[in-house]
Amino acid sequence: MKEVFDYLKKLNPKHYAKILYNIRRAQVEQDAELFKKLKGEIWEFRTLFHGLQYRLLAFWDKTTGGIVVVVATHGFIKKTSKVPEKEIDKAIAIRRKYFDDKENLKIKNNENI
Repeated sequence: MKEVFDYLKKLNPKHYAKILYNIRRAQVEQDAELFKKLKGEIWEFRTLFHGLQYRLLAFWDKTTGGIVVVVATHGFIKKTSKVPEKEIDKAIAIRRKYFDDKENLKIKNNENI
């Protein structure tokens, strides 16, 4: 999602690299310190680097023809012990829009056939 890329581009390159490193690690190992379910269908990529708790919220798209895709919605620095509800709500809204847009595109493509 564009918002995640915009967020990551603004970070110090070393912090950005550490987040990407942890995402790659989460692809091959199940570790709740890296990738953890938050609420409903929303998950978080977790990175602690130089005392900052970076979070990228995400969800799964299992509708891609047998390929499971993890879609990151947005990122932020976590400043409290719990992930703020407004961040989870934002991820839920982005997820809803993602699947609505995907369904609308599917309908549009079927109309053009």
